[in-house]
Amino acid sequence: MQKYNMIITQLFKKKISLFSVNLWLVISVLLLTITPVHAVKNDLKKLLPPLQIHPLPITLNQWQNSNNQGDYFEQIKPTLDGYLIWSEFPIKVYFDRPSNPDDTAAVTRRFNQWVTAVEQAITEWNIYLSMIEVSDPNLADIIIKRNDPPLDKNINPETGQLQIPRARTAQTRYEFYIKNKQLFHQMTIQISPRLGELSLLSAARHELGHALGIWGHSLQETDALYFSQVGNPPPISPRDINTLKKIYEQPTRLGWPLPSQS
Repeated sequence: MQKYNMIITQLFKKKISLFSVNLWLVISVLLLTITPVHAVKNDLKKLLPPLQIHPLPITLNQWQNSNNQGDYFEQIKPTLDGYLIWSEFPIKVYFDRPSNPDDTAAVTRRFNQWVTAVEQAITEWNIYLSMIEVSDPNLADIIIKRNDPPLDKNINPETGQLQIPRARTAQTRYEFYIKNKQLFHQMTIQISPRLGELSLLSAARHELGHALGIWGHSLQETDALYFSQVGNPPPISPRDINTLKKIYEQPTRLGWPLPSQS
């Protein structure tokens, strides 16, 4: 068990990039020769904060769904650490900006369009969860980058062939880290510079919804978190906010202190 704790300590000294993979799956592979697989998950939980519910943010507490339009909470995927909830506000956001925004070159104008879309998406979501821009990415809770997301290559288990999916235009991933003996997370959004003006706003709105905690997709195309792009991208819907509010009513390990180790 001492060796197990040493490995966990080393893992938490750096940010652990998890994307959509549960933390216990990653560590199970590393510890397979130390602890039986069925015990790894339970042992890991002992090293993490217990699941607890944070107070509902005032902005979401004030939200009223007057038309009872429902939600898509059943589509949201919690991690081993619970739901991806922010507990400290305002949420600090960093996003790329051109070095010379007043330049009239076409490349700078396109960059400014990208910035405008990101700013608009932040303004729209800011009504429901408060955010503030920071100039240092090291201080940010959410980082928004102007570049194409990487291709996630994988092997087809049936054919053994390398599969390279089509290029994505936007993607969000998360990382867990320890600070002051508390468990936190950081979101990184990548949005392609090749998108048109309308698609930029749609992508920024959608990915920011993920970063705020909606780790899943709606099955209705009238929601901003609809799983596919549509010709006429919808604004943030009451169902999006109903879902977001329900997420923030759930337990999480994020934002809580680690248990003391004897």
